[in-house]
Amino acid sequence: MATSIRLAPEIEKRLDHLASSTGRTKAYYLREIIERGIEDAEDYYLAAKIAEDIRAGRETTSSLDDVERRLGLAD
Repeated sequence: MATSIRLAPEIEKRLDHLASSTGRTKAYYLREIIERGIEDAEDYYLAAKIAEDIRAGRETTSSLDDVERRLGLAD
């Protein structure tokens, strides 16, 4: 899938330098950066969404004691 992004000039300059210094393409490094960062982004943004839903009353929470009781794991 082709995707376009607009980078700040300083970031583009750094990416150009990295690519030319190592003989790899800018696309290679962009893929690497995305692949290495997507899990962190998912963790952060999905957790933020759940926290927002909890504050808005769209999601509920349970204590560990309640979960253990429901699962039959309580002492």
